[in-house]
Amino acid sequence: MNGLSLFLVQSDLVWHDPEANRRIFEDLMNKSEEEINLFVLPETFATGFTMTPNEVAEPSDGPTVQWMLTQAHQRKAAICGSLAIREANDYFNRFYFAHPDGQLDTYDKYHPYTPSGEARVYTRGTQIKTIEFRGWRIRPIVCYDLRFPVFTRNTDPYDLLLCVANWPQTRIQAWNALLRARAIENMAFSVGVNRTGKDAYRIQYTGASAVYDMLGNEMLYLNTNTTQGQVTLDKQRLYDTRKKLPFLEDRDDFILK
Repeated sequence: MNGLSLFLVQSDLVWHDPEANRRIFEDLMNKSEEEINLFVLPETFATGFTMTPNEVAEPSDGPTVQWMLTQAHQRKAAICGSLAIREANDYFNRFYFAHPDGQLDTYDKYHPYTPSGEARVYTRGTQIKTIEFRGWRIRPIVCYDLRFPVFTRNTDPYDLLLCVANWPQTRIQAWNALLRARAIENMAFSVGVNRTGKDAYRIQYTGASAVYDMLGNEMLYLNTNTTQGQVTLDKQRLYDTRKKLPFLEDRDDFILK
């Protein structure tokens, strides 16, 4: 399918309160006025970016995952975002992509954010993931992953780089630059969804959720006071641009270890 309609949802988060956050995002998703194919929520949208997942992490089939599946089924659209997940004695910052037909794709954050101590409390992922949805190849990444261009290099082909984040205001210019750069260097659409508000660690977030096309042109940008935005991506335009400007054919070979 050529077009992919996205609905980006950014919000302040209620610290360690998944039920309250589910209500917030459900209300915001209800503001969509046209047919949507994919709703995109931030990183750890049910709890905030917590370094004490033992207090709030859910099992891999817990209530928030079930909520995502229910919402996807009812809205006939996919829903994605990341959650703090508990498996046995391990915790994961896990990206979930709930398809409307009940299929569930997951990706565990590959680069834990070491300055916050995330690497000490969450188990890092081990695999790159590509999700197939409506004929689109989607590469999910989570927050800190965005800083690593080799990891996101478009060698295992994808059409859309999708980043969910809790990216602080103090480094928001890096977020803006990296999202655009990843689009340009990979000749792909680049989408980032960030949170707003202040968390329990007194870290301020300003949103800046955005969409860039394969040439780095801004298609959508949400400021601090905006909670949602909609954009439709055109795959034929993407492929036509890649054919006209075949930059990917000259990319360097490498092995990711």
